[in-house]
Amino acid sequence: MKKTVYIEGMSCMHCKMRVENALKTVAGVTGAVVDLKKGTAAIEGLNIADESIFAAVRKAGYDPKKIEG
Repeated sequence: MKKTVYIEGMSCMHCKMRVENALKTVAGVTGAVVDLKKGTAAIEGLNIADESIFAAVRKAGYDPKKIEG
C-alpha cells in the first residue's frame, strides 16, 4: 500500500526528519519519505489508517491537508 500525504508548514531538513520519524511510528508503516519542495510525504506499508497518519503529523507539529492512495 502506498499513500501520499499533503502537509503544510514544512520548510527545512529538521521539519523533514520530524515528519518522517513521526510517520514511521504509525502502525503498519514500513517507510516514509518527505519531499519538502512538493510538501508531501510518501508512505509505504500495510493497513495504514488515515486517522493515524493525520494524528502523527499533527503530533509532530505540522498540518496534514489530505491523503491520496
